[in-house]
Amino acid sequence: QVQLVESGGGLVQAGESLRLSCAASGRTFSSSCMGWFRQAPGKERELAAAISWGGGTTYYADSVKGRFTISRDNAKNTVYLQMNSLLPEDTAVYYCAAAPNCRGTVSYTGAYIYWGQGTQVTVSS
Repeated sequence: QVQLVESGGGLVQAGESLRLSCAASGRTFSSSCMGWFRQAPGKERELAAAISWGGGTTYYADSVKGRFTISRDNAKNTVYLQMNSLLPEDTAVYYCAAAPNCRGTVSYTGAYIYWGQGTQVTVSS
C-alpha cells in the first residue's frame, strides 16, 4: 500500500513556475514508478510525466516536454514536478500516482494504481 499527498499547487500567471511535491508513505515507494497525471475541466486525465523507480528513465507528454521536469528523492519518499514557462492550457488538477514494483515502461498508465487527492494548478493569461 502506498499513500500519496500532493502539495505545491496554486494560481500563477503565464510564464511563471511552480514546483509540485508528492510525499509518499509505504514500503514500496522506492520500487515504484511514479507519475504526474493531470485533468483539465471537460477533458480526460492524461499522463504528463513519469519516472522509473531509480530515476533513470523518464517520460513526458509532448505538451510539457522541455518545460516540465520530474524527479524523485527515494531517501525522502518524495517525487517532484518542476513546471516552468507555464501556459493557461496547463490549468488542471494534478495527481500523483504510483505503479508498484514497476518493471515495464513508465508510460503504461494501467500500472498506476495508487493515487493522491490532487492539487489544483491554475495559470492565468
